Amino acid sequence: MEILAIALPAALALAADPIASLVDTAFVGRLGSVELAAVGVSVSVFNLVSKLFNVPLLNITTSFVAEEQALVTKSDNESIRIGQDRMVDDQSKTLLPSVSTSLALAAGIGIAEAVALSIGSGFLMNTMGITVDSPMRIPAEQFLTLRAFGAPPIVIALAAQGTFRGFKDTKTPLFAVGAGNLLNATLDPILIFFFGIGIGGAAIATVISEYLIAFILLWKLNSKVLLVNPNIDGRRVVQYLKSGALLIGRTLAVLVTMTLATSMAAREGPIPMAGHQICLQVWLAVSLLTDALALAGQALLAGGYSQGNYGQAREVIYRVLQIGLITGVALAIILFLGFGALSSLFTKDSEVLEIAWSGILFVAGSQPMNALAFVLDGLYYGVSDFEYAAYSMFLVGMISSVFLLVAASIFGLAGVWTGLFLFMTLRVVAGIWRLGTKSGPWKLIWSDMEQ
Repeated sequence: MEILAIALPAALALAADPIASLVDTAFVGRLGSVELAAVGVSVSVFNLVSKLFNVPLLNITTSFVAEEQALVTKSDNESIRIGQDRMVDDQSKTLLPSVSTSLALAAGIGIAEAVALSIGSGFLMNTMGITVDSPMRIPAEQFLTLRAFGAPPIVIALAAQGTFRGFKDTKTPLFAVGAGNLLNATLDPILIFFFGIGIGGAAIATVISEYLIAFILLWKLNSKVLLVNPNIDGRRVVQYLKSGALLIGRTLAVLVTMTLATSMAAREGPIPMAGHQICLQVWLAVSLLTDALALAGQALLAGGYSQGNYGQAREVIYRVLQIGLITGVALAIILFLGFGALSSLFTKDSEVLEIAWSGILFVAGSQPMNALAFVLDGLYYGVSDFEYAAYSMFLVGMISSVFLLVAASIFGLAGVWTGLFLFMTLRVVAGIWRLGTKSGPWKLIWSDMEQ
């Protein structure tokens, strides 16, 4: 029940962001297949630069805050037993070094990302294989340049979300993300069609909503903890940088593989790329729902592990894997039955819909594997097993990328989708193998059971 209490609000919050992307895709799809394909390429590039740093920061913050909060709770309980009170300041705000460190790093990373995306948009388009004479080039660059202004609030909001996740509070992020995405859905038709800004309107609407999300999260977080630590914790900064470097390498392996898949699809032309974009958005939106289970597992495992409660840690591992597999199977069935109706929401172009429909086996059939892969990721982070997470993903990404290059060149989009399925399968194999070896930080969890 504790897993579900954390996972259900988190699932809604995680679903809100992909749903916002689906809403953007649906509105942009009304402009034409070229615009839809251009947004697909731009979003992929934005994710390549943005998530390279954002995802590691989010996961590290969640684990470190969960560990610190668990130790603070344990200390408070001991103080109560001996009749002492623990006060941080006059307003009873908790001082957690991880929070202030994370927010400071987030601000710097966000500004750097905005500059890189704005200045390097042309270079990034060339990297994706979108030449200057491609009909996708101008709208793709326009969308990416405008989206760059949303990088700072995205990173700051993710750092704040990581803190709330460490507190096992997934309701506050749900409220903030829901409010921001509601604003985005409202502004989309107004800016795209009423003011005639086109795909630039979609980008502007998204950026405005991202600033709202960041503001709400910081406002709520300020009532709980000290956002600025008067004393810089050098040890914690070093831990962030060391763990961050490992997870940046891991995230890079993921993003390179995903971006390579999008690039290979883009080389097929605007119509195939538009169909691939629909499949990819649905695939990510649905499969990431299981990431909520990973979050619940991460927060609970980090708390139990840091307190030495290894029995609880084992229980978390068993339960999230069981629930993840059941959820993946359920999502697969739902998609098999409803993908046709869902894909028609994005475009009326019969050629694009035909291509999208051909990807049903990939979109639906991969859901059980996706669910296990995401849950295993959360377990890695829960015990701060960042080193194995990084090195195993590098190997998995390298194998999958080579397969993608060969298969996509021969089979087109079918090769792209097969390569992505292989990518998720190898992630599961690596995760199960790690748990089975009982090495690294897992040794304490399993050795306690053996004793």
